[in-house]
Amino acid sequence: MFQIRVEPKGLSFETDGEASLLLSAARAGVVLPSSCRNGTCRTCICQVTSGSARHLIEWPGLSLEEKREGYILPCVAVATSDLTIAAPAAKLQGDI
Repeated sequence: MFQIRVEPKGLSFETDGEASLLLSAARAGVVLPSSCRNGTCRTCICQVTSGSARHLIEWPGLSLEEKREGYILPCVAVATSDLTIAAPAAKLQGDI
């Protein structure tokens, strides 16, 4: 199990490294923005500030520069270590 911290709000959830970060967050009551859930719309884009993740598809909707800067699409990414991600629009389920 990996621990995921979501900044700047200090939210957190666990993931098994097999479920997408988006799905794992939802299971824990953490809402990350999303739309397509297949790596093309970029609604869920966020940046890894520590730790590592990998994408489940070969080339998600990110530029090479974005990937180098640590951006991921949580809908098609899994953790490979504990992570901290910057996702300013994240919130707890039920929060306005």
